[in-house]
Amino acid sequence: MSEGAPRTGRVVSHHGRESLVEDGGGRLYRCLCLRRVGRPLCGDRVDWHPESDETGVIDRIHPRHGVIARTAYNGRVQAIAANVDRMVVVSALEPAPDPDLINRYLVLAHYLGIEPLLWLNKTDLAPARAEEWLSTLFDGHRRRGVTVLAGSPYQGDGMPALRARLQSGTSVLVGLSGVGKSSLIKALLPDRELRIGELSAHSGLGRHTTTETTLYHLPEGGDLIDSPGIRALRLGNIPRAALQPAFPEIDEAADSCRFHNCQHRKEPGCAVRAAVEEGAIAPDRLATLHQLLAESPG
Repeated sequence: MSEGAPRTGRVVSHHGRESLVEDGGGRLYRCLCLRRVGRPLCGDRVDWHPESDETGVIDRIHPRHGVIARTAYNGRVQAIAANVDRMVVVSALEPAPDPDLINRYLVLAHYLGIEPLLWLNKTDLAPARAEEWLSTLFDGHRRRGVTVLAGSPYQGDGMPALRARLQSGTSVLVGLSGVGKSSLIKALLPDRELRIGELSAHSGLGRHTTTETTLYHLPEGGDLIDSPGIRALRLGNIPRAALQPAFPEIDEAADSCRFHNCQHRKEPGCAVRAAVEEGAIAPDRLATLHQLLAESPG
């Protein structure tokens, strides 16, 4: 095939110098990227042109939103997925939900301008304990407008509601190891192994495809990005000024503080601490904000 006319597609995975790009008909092409274009990410929308029946060249990366990045321990930030619309924060009964970690994921979602969704997994293991978490920690987030769902990929409880929420846009699952993300992905993508085989055949990576950030189409609609790279959460790349606005109830109460630069610690006339004492603001929310401010480089 001679060089074809430019097309628009989406990057479903990226490895080394090559990306797998899906065209409008669902066909996959192994594409290189022009140096001037930059590094493609899983989820990118791109302009490209075919060079053969199986290969092509990426000419342009469309403007991105919802870029998910990981921060290494040396402070280096590496983007791994783009155009994410929804972050599904997965918790479980074991290990128990971590209020601080959930707050941090919500801060990240707020900063990226994407929808957060909290999912309490494996509720079938201890239904009474699950209800206790849902009526306390998770209910507080629900009252702040965050979608909260719960269930079990093993029993199928709650899965129809989760699938319905994921039917549009692109979602990514995040959470600690051991909370059951792999089982959840398997339930959402029953034919994932077949799809991995197809991707492997096109990419030439063999089973190494399972270690790459990959975009899959969900059977009911919508897309899911599976990224083994999202294992830890460090927010050092979020500007200090963007932290308090990520806690809407604290930011609103702060308008009534006596001092405009109140740190909500021991200052007189602090409306935020007063709201915590009255039960209007959860103590863990203010504790997370204080911790993030202490970690922020400025």
